[in-house]
Order: sequence, then C-alpha cells, then structure tokens
Amino acid sequence: MKVILKEDVQNLGEMGEIVNVSDGYARNFLIPRKLAAVADKKNVRELEHEKRVIDRRADKLKADAQTLADRISAVTINIKAKAGEEEKLFGSVTAMDVAEALKAEGFDVDKKKIVIEEPIKRLGTHAVAVKVGKDVTATVNVEVEAEE
Repeated sequence: MKVILKEDVQNLGEMGEIVNVSDGYARNFLIPRKLAAVADKKNVRELEHEKRVIDRRADKLKADAQTLADRISAVTINIKAKAGEEEKLFGSVTAMDVAEALKAEGFDVDKKKIVIEEPIKRLGTHAVAVKVGKDVTATVNVEVEAEE
C-alpha cells in the first residue's frame, strides 16, 4: 500500500514522502496515529499543497530548535561531584546529571538527546553536545567542581 507520510517516521521516511508499506502496517499503525494518509488519486493531487504546509512547519520547527539551541549554548552548567587526588572523579558525570542540571536552568531536555563523547571523569570545563532538533545541535559548557 502506498501512503503519504505526514510526519517523520524513523526507518521509513520523512514528511511528504510517498512510501510503499504493508497493508497492515498502514491500517493498524500509520493511519490511526495520523502519521500517514493513503496515497490515492485525490491525496496525491493534494500532496503539493501538503508539501508546502509541511515545509513551512519544518522550517518553523527548525527555527524554534535553533532559537532553543542558541539559548542552551549561552548557559554554563555547574555540577558538583566527589573528587579525589589529581582532580579525578570517583565516578563520572552522565547524561542524566547534565539533563537534571539543564532542567534546573529551565530547559527540559531528554537525557537521550545529550551526547557525551567521552565519559567526564575529571574536574574542569567540558563541552557537551545536546541534540535539540533535526540537524540542530547545541553545545553546553559543563563545569565540574569538587564537592566539599
């Protein structure tokens, strides 16, 4: 069955694409959740209008994500952790710690969207990437301080 995607669907396609999926997947999952519409003649004719609407919505979402990314990038987060000699931590700073610190600053970010390249195991300032939206990433400075 051919369907027109109304939203991005992971491992399937992006908004506005016409994709071929099994009948059951379309009827039981995509269409009831309003992720797709059947690609019949009427809907295919309306696809051009839908694509313009989808493009405008995607542009707005990207602009909102970029604004949020700029706000997040301007913030420096302080995290206190137990440290031993030579400024080594007794554990590491995790994505969950960064998410909680961002929440305290007023940003509700899922811990799955926080990308820590290497585990943070030393005191000091570290740059951590936060995926805000599609193709939009913010870098937040995380300052790890010794707990007294």
